[in-house]
Amino acid sequence: MNPRDDRHDIGDSASAVVAHVRQLIDRGALGPGARLPAERDLALQVGVSRPTVRAGLRTLGALGVVRSRRGSGTYIPEGPPTLGAEALSFLAALHKFTVDDVYETRRMLEVGAAGLAAERATAEQLATLADEVAGLFASLNDRQVFLVHDINFHRGIAAASGNPIVASMVEMVSALYYERRRMTAERAVDRDLRDAADAHRHIYQAVRAKDSERARRLMHEHLLRARSYQAKEVLASTFKVQPSPRRRAAR
Repeated sequence: MNPRDDRHDIGDSASAVVAHVRQLIDRGALGPGARLPAERDLALQVGVSRPTVRAGLRTLGALGVVRSRRGSGTYIPEGPPTLGAEALSFLAALHKFTVDDVYETRRMLEVGAAGLAAERATAEQLATLADEVAGLFASLNDRQVFLVHDINFHRGIAAASGNPIVASMVEMVSALYYERRRMTAERAVDRDLRDAADAHRHIYQAVRAKDSERARRLMHEHLLRARSYQAKEVLASTFKVQPSPRRRAAR
């Protein structure tokens, strides 16, 4: 079987894991703060392999539906609900939201959130942001994992703003951003990933230093650059570079 087909099979099965967790939430079997069944139990319930369960949990994590706690398990967060982000995805499909719409919304929300985070972030929230920055640098060679740390950092900034409405809105927009970006992330340029990791580190440093204006400025600049990064990824995905006739002849 073609490895690409295997990836599609895993992706389809992972969607079944996502749907199963959604059903558990809808039935009231899982609520804020609840621990999900162990991977082994979820695999039996859905009828898939444990690697497929992990793929589904990664998707749920990127969407903000679950959080993993090292050595403890996977939990439904007690913060703003994020399953409602699905409604935004439907609206995006119906009304043809563009990538520019998404980034414009992110700038409107996240620049202000960065400024507030510099004023209000707790020690625990700063530690969470530091962990995500470390995760970005540790995953420079794994674009999908890098993307998850990227989203979690921005989600952490929104939470640190201390405004639950902003945090909830960023959660929803982050879910939409993830769905768009994961399709092109594999085409990201190494240099752009390194620059993005550096940008997140600088934003974190400004927040830690309680420099609200600098945090706002750095977030604004980062989101402008991030838009250009994704444009290059989309272009690379649409027009795959083919070897020139001269290079083919030299082989």
